[in-house]
Amino acid sequence: MRKRILLLEDEQAIADTLLYALQSEGFEVRHVALARQALEAFQDNPPDLAILDVGLPDGNGFEVCRTMRRTSELPIVFLTARSEEIDRVLGLELGADDYVVKPFSPREVCARVRAILRRSAAAMSTAPFPVLTTAAEASDGLILDEAAQRFRVGNALLPLTRYEYLLLATLMRRPERIFSRTELMDLVWGDAPHTADRTVDAHVKLLRAKLREHGVKTEVIQTHRHMGYSLRLAG
Repeated sequence: MRKRILLLEDEQAIADTLLYALQSEGFEVRHVALARQALEAFQDNPPDLAILDVGLPDGNGFEVCRTMRRTSELPIVFLTARSEEIDRVLGLELGADDYVVKPFSPREVCARVRAILRRSAAAMSTAPFPVLTTAAEASDGLILDEAAQRFRVGNALLPLTRYEYLLLATLMRRPERIFSRTELMDLVWGDAPHTADRTVDAHVKLLRAKLREHGVKTEVIQTHRHMGYSLRLAG
């Protein structure tokens, strides 16, 4: 089955060049020029990888990435004319897998896409699905069941509110990665834009209490001063 690529690029000449290169490599490509079209395409028929331009007439690729990351871990590559380090860092911190600065070689973009898809396929083939675990499971038995959208400690369910579950699941999907409060607000409370960022701290406190109460002795959620939070791997 051919891999599906979603290409968000508003400059037609660049889009045509990439379309030709990607289709020549055997990819099935859906091209859109607006952020809203990209999100509609993402919902209608989720791709295997998304290539997102940053500067768009109706928004930017960073916001599209934030929205996609609320529900999906699909590989994402940014295309942009911005070469400043802060933009590259922001893109990668949002969860992008790669960042290509214009002008670029279409053949290089294809090579990067193939490499990312290979890594993604390898990770999926070795990961237990639909259950994810952390190394803490060996001592504390904390298990994330993605299909049922719940956590277990051993054989017991961990009673969590919706936002507690989303927060812990976000951290657990990328153990050891430090998420800033702003990132967590975007990923967990995206449907509640007027929520204060101190909500993150309050939910972390509640989660730690519930984890201890249900036998998770390890301090699983780590605080990184002036940076954010991460989920700690045991060992």
